[in-house]
Amino acid sequence: MKDNIVPPMAEVTTSGSLADLPPRNAAVDPAGIAFSRKVTSESWSSVTWSQFASDVDAVAKGLIAAGIGSGDRVGLMCRTRYEWTLIDFAVWSAGAVVVPIYETSSAEQVQWILHNSGALAVFVENQQHLATVNRATESLSGPVSVIEIDGGGLAELREKGADVADDDLRQRQAGLDRSSVASIIYTSGTTGRPKGCALSHGNFLDLTENATAKMSEILSPADASTLLFLPLAHVFARFIEVLCVTARVRMGHSADIRTLLEDFAGFKPTFILAVPRVFEKIYNSAEAKASAAGKAQGAIFTRATATAIAHSQALDDGGPSLALKLRHTVFDRLVYTKLRQAMGGQVRYAVSGGAPLGSRLGHFYRGIGVVILEGYGLTETTAPICVNTPDRVKVGTVGRPLPGSGVRIADDGEILLQGVGVFTAYHANEAATAEAIVDGWFHTGDLGDLDDEGFLRITGRKKEILVTAGGKNVAPAVLEDRLRAHPLVSQCIVVGDQKPFIAALITLDEDMWPLWSKNHGLENVTLEAARTHPLVLEALQQAVDQANAAVSKAESIRKFAVLPGDFTESNGYLTPSLKLKRNVVMKDYADEVEKLFS
Repeated sequence: MKDNIVPPMAEVTTSGSLADLPPRNAAVDPAGIAFSRKVTSESWSSVTWSQFASDVDAVAKGLIAAGIGSGDRVGLMCRTRYEWTLIDFAVWSAGAVVVPIYETSSAEQVQWILHNSGALAVFVENQQHLATVNRATESLSGPVSVIEIDGGGLAELREKGADVADDDLRQRQAGLDRSSVASIIYTSGTTGRPKGCALSHGNFLDLTENATAKMSEILSPADASTLLFLPLAHVFARFIEVLCVTARVRMGHSADIRTLLEDFAGFKPTFILAVPRVFEKIYNSAEAKASAAGKAQGAIFTRATATAIAHSQALDDGGPSLALKLRHTVFDRLVYTKLRQAMGGQVRYAVSGGAPLGSRLGHFYRGIGVVILEGYGLTETTAPICVNTPDRVKVGTVGRPLPGSGVRIADDGEILLQGVGVFTAYHANEAATAEAIVDGWFHTGDLGDLDDEGFLRITGRKKEILVTAGGKNVAPAVLEDRLRAHPLVSQCIVVGDQKPFIAALITLDEDMWPLWSKNHGLENVTLEAARTHPLVLEALQQAVDQANAAVSKAESIRKFAVLPGDFTESNGYLTPSLKLKRNVVMKDYADEVEKLFS
């Protein structure tokens, strides 16, 4: 075992539960701006802390009047919007437990979550969600109340709770403490039934307070703000929601990734959070647009990229030279400023999680003036257990453990975790809990290593390790992350378990194809025809070669095939957090895999 010294916990300053945050903020800063709500792409309305607390109380009283008791479970199926945060805190204020449901979930998935959690009520956003939930509840043994947000459900709750006394609401809140369950969050479920992680008020609050101590440079400025666009059903976004309310940081919501750049421009966040795929898309789109503008612009962008990366790398090696500083200044005016403007113009930091970012992108963004703080966490850890912090960034790692958290590396390389954010049990699943938590350590299934300074590096998934016929162990994530960085590649899966060599299945990026094809003189070539076009295959081979540079010859990709279509959440090949369902892909594409080795 390799242990890491557990950093000391920050002093806990907040008592009680999550339900105490809205009234506390209203008392401390009643006129402060809590949220900005989108009216148009350029217009945002403000919600003060006083207004938010009033909204929360009104909905919480409605839940009490509707018969929701302390500890009852309430489902929430909705896109990322103000109402999600409002309902979250209203359910907590009523003493109940929130059960998030991805708005893309099927009726079968919803049925399992409602059944397993024992939810008595569920909020849905619209008629489409309502239809899904109605199908899901047909086979449930007990009744489930459904409240439609867009159908006036919140207004009805407010009206229903008008006669509930303030003392009744405060009594509910007084019955909560940090050990009370706040939320049951179901894992994405790459294999089998999703498991419900029971997370307490203390998991959220203790982790938030310790994270705030290390992230004060991001959260303390008076203009600090963030725009949430990841699904709030995911623990990563949910933690940031609680973090912002705890630290009284202005927050906005964006439900449509297609309008994200417009929303950045209107909201102007100072920090953002995203998964690596978002950062890859921003970079690839900028590179393609520069190339489309002509050879000169393309060449400028290429040199600007190299300069940004070199400048960031130099920061870790004695600092940039005078010549590099001058080049960096020139490209800042020509290129970097425009890229920062695309993210709203005020972004100073970004937090990345969910998958490895890659050193090249990490250095590029830091080089253009947006420091990406890569972190690591799981649903079972209430989000980050490690993260790079403003005072110390090591690109290519997921940072050091936050105060109150500890990391151990098992003899087989598995990452084991302890800490204030780590859950205590899977809901109604003692066997899975006993398997996951052994001798007080949570076994993640992830592989990694700790350096001498305590920085953690993720190297793969224990269950995803491929063993070739020659006995070579191969971690597919290293190759897949590099392949997905190419603008033509949407998704890929590395295969070769018990085979003579390593190969890959690749899908093309439909969004990038029009611009890439124009830049390469292939405007009249369809996406389907691109799968076998020599220029496309040559570009993909170059991407494979670049990925292979990160591994030994025995681990390198020898062959690849380009599949029709794509791996998406809607067709069942990706989880809502955009992780690949390997078992589903391997089952459905078994013939294509065998062809690679025939």
